[in-house]
Amino acid sequence: MDRELRIIYMGTPEFAVEPLRAIIEAGYKVVAVITVPDKPAGRGQKLHVSAVKEFAISKNIPVLQPANLKDPDFIAELISYNANLQVVVAFRMLPEVVWQMPEYGTLNLHASLLPQYRGAAPINHAIINGEVETGLTTFFIEKEIDTGNIILCKNIPIQPDDDAGTLHDRLMYAGGRLMVETLELIRDDKVQEKSQAHIVLDGIKLKPAPKIFKNDCKINWDSTCEKIHNKVRGLSPFPCAFSNLVTDKGSLKQVKIYKASFQHLETGKVPGSIVRGTKDSFAVVAADGLIYIEELQMEGKKRLNTAEFLRGINISAQFRFE
Repeated sequence: MDRELRIIYMGTPEFAVEPLRAIIEAGYKVVAVITVPDKPAGRGQKLHVSAVKEFAISKNIPVLQPANLKDPDFIAELISYNANLQVVVAFRMLPEVVWQMPEYGTLNLHASLLPQYRGAAPINHAIINGEVETGLTTFFIEKEIDTGNIILCKNIPIQPDDDAGTLHDRLMYAGGRLMVETLELIRDDKVQEKSQAHIVLDGIKLKPAPKIFKNDCKINWDSTCEKIHNKVRGLSPFPCAFSNLVTDKGSLKQVKIYKASFQHLETGKVPGSIVRGTKDSFAVVAADGLIYIEELQMEGKKRLNTAEFLRGINISAQFRFE
């Protein structure tokens, strides 16, 4: 049986654009898009529109931007579109009155293999934790966040040179394909839901993926090389791992570190100490070796590779990171 789907799509960032594009290109009817209100941003405080809004406008799809998802006027407008399915990708937590509304439910695309990495930052946390595989899950939304019945999953490998940016992009495009496969099952009434509560985890502890705050991004040089390297990868290019550079004169500058590599060895030096290599390179001492900084950005300056950075500052052994 072929159901005629009338879809309300909810999303905000670039990650949510590709699934929306894939849905439209597959011929499904998106009757409206819901995204966040425009916000002032930048030095000029110009109104910034979400990536999803920009794309929806280009496709002549009506856009709703409620400040309050429980507002009666918004609920009435939502009902007026007579949608029978809602699709959520990288949006916000929905009130029950919204997610329970459509006949065929409200489904979500999450960038992990649920029930692992429930939360706001699954891509970052998977790399930070040194995973070699992650994935995507489509599921029906329930009251507790990221706990609803699973529709489809897709495994995605994490490459050794991946950072959060490269993995984000691979998951984004794979997410578009998985979303279309999911809609096909719903359209044909062939969904076989799988409860997360009944997934056998063989004693594996669930790993959360909470929102990342600035304090979470500070590097602890007493950690192992592998942990520091994974933290840099998992936070690059945003929000970015950082450390404070203390100069030979005692001044302190915050430095974002976008890319690094490492070498295991016994240095006999205090973690955070700086070791100069060639004139174009330097490393920072970790608990079990050296972290070679490859791309970085000092506060108030541009992002640079290490060779460019060292042409503007003379780092000596008296410098350190803390």
